[in-house]
Amino acid sequence: MKIAIVEDDINMRKSLEIALGDYDDFEVKTFRNAKEALKKLDESYDLVISDITMPGMNGIEFVEELNGRYDVIIITGNATLGRAIESIRLGVSDFLTKPFEVETLVEAIRRSQKVQARVKKRVKKDVPTNNSMFYGTSEALEKTLNLAYKAAKSDASILLLGESGVGKELFAKTIHNNSPRKDKPFVAINMAAIPENLIESELFGFEKGAFTDAFEAKMGKFEAANGGTLFLDEIAEMPFHLQAKLLRALQEKVIYRLGSTKGVSVDVRIVAATNADIKTKMQNQEFREDLYYRIATIPIHIPPLRERKDEIIPIAQKCLEDIVEKYDFNPKAFSEEAKEKMIEYHWPGNIRELIAVVERAAILSDGDTISENDLFLDARI
Repeated sequence: MKIAIVEDDINMRKSLEIALGDYDDFEVKTFRNAKEALKKLDESYDLVISDITMPGMNGIEFVEELNGRYDVIIITGNATLGRAIESIRLGVSDFLTKPFEVETLVEAIRRSQKVQARVKKRVKKDVPTNNSMFYGTSEALEKTLNLAYKAAKSDASILLLGESGVGKELFAKTIHNNSPRKDKPFVAINMAAIPENLIESELFGFEKGAFTDAFEAKMGKFEAANGGTLFLDEIAEMPFHLQAKLLRALQEKVIYRLGSTKGVSVDVRIVAATNADIKTKMQNQEFREDLYYRIATIPIHIPPLRERKDEIIPIAQKCLEDIVEKYDFNPKAFSEEAKEKMIEYHWPGNIRELIAVVERAAILSDGDTISENDLFLDARI
């Protein structure tokens, strides 16, 4: 197994290199920072172990750049709940807090190794999913859905609020599918996932020759969603200087492609979402108050999974069924102890974390029953 260690602290880096070098099946390479690692990582690597606090590019930004190409274990001496949740959102395999025993890290590596070995032996199938379905129900969910259904019938702008991983895009699609625009496009854009210098062109499009690499004209998300719904995810992360242009487009229902002075009329319904404290951002002049009132005609708060406990087992069981089908496993089921553990756990990463835990448990479990220990919830935050 070829492992990349990305750690700016030379003592920590060397210690890990020496400790893991004692294992014959580990080939260890070290890098001083994320930018150095990005230049040299190739398909031969199986796992990346990365610190969070590093100069130039931190570990969270590094994982975003890796974009799921490698299993990642995060190690940090500055653990916070926010960073752990962000790591979960990005799909890291494990999150270890310094100081830790080398054996703890090796156990995490072995888990990753086992997952990779089992997945490689199976043929991945495309499992059809229905994004308009909620697999469980709870009183909190029903209240929120009832509000969403009522809002869907209008053309008012909706702002979805809630923690990362609660299912904001699923709610946005549900609103679209229950609206008069359901037969028109649903187009999503994540403001946090696009480099700042590309957001404007992604939203509004560009004409041929508008900038160096603009070899042909391209339609933006507004035009692509014309007649339908435009979902602006992580809206609070939109650069402040572009917010005025977005506000103008929403008010005038006209957009201008980069490199063009000709306006294009657009008719879109806006559903936006954020997990940030957007009112604090307004107070800090990081988000325009006039834009907030334009996109938040109907604000809808989506409760976290810990307040929707009745949904945990139904969601977990549906995910398990999909994973069993995807990897052609024998049928699997959760033990009663595993179910109790899932219900008791606080799920800081919400539904996204639950899905990741179930998938890993399904792959790592040896028998047809997934036990409490297969979930590895005690190792999480």
